[in-house]
Amino acid sequence: MSDRSIQSRLLPSTDEGEAIDRSRREHVVYSSIRGLQAGFVATLIMTAFRLPIMRSLPPSANFWARYVGDGDADEYPGIGLLLHLIYGISAGAVFGGLFAFWDAERSIEAEQRGLVWGSVYGMALSAFGSQFMLKELLEIELEADELALFHAGHLVYGLALGAWVGSRTEGVSDPEEYDYDEEN
Repeated sequence: MSDRSIQSRLLPSTDEGEAIDRSRREHVVYSSIRGLQAGFVATLIMTAFRLPIMRSLPPSANFWARYVGDGDADEYPGIGLLLHLIYGISAGAVFGGLFAFWDAERSIEAEQRGLVWGSVYGMALSAFGSQFMLKELLEIELEADELALFHAGHLVYGLALGAWVGSRTEGVSDPEEYDYDEEN
């Protein structure tokens, strides 16, 4: 749903500030929903990127084994992948909501902002994951090459997330905004 249609659904208000606040809240909610979708897609892309090169499950299986299960992480591949998907979808929703606040700067297109902020967000998640989740909670110390691939996977996640959210932020309700030449 576009911001225009959201604004048209607003009840008449004598307080213009109240209508703007309500519109902004709705924009954040819809951006978070886009983020949920993007988190799902980005997590699938990240997982497809990391599985063949790291040849291991995401560390979420280790989390389950340590704090919920009673066995080795290798015994929980399905739960590990499901947790990884839940984390990615949740982080996508947060990114979508935050992206609604980052759209005030219109000097670059939403797709470009998505790529930039998605990259920053992916790397922030990676730093949190490696420093807190792995080192502190799971007591896992990755070797340099594994750590580089861990960060690369999160960069891929951030790029996919930002591209998805950014490409669906503006112009979706008005495809003519993009002025595609039908002859090409």
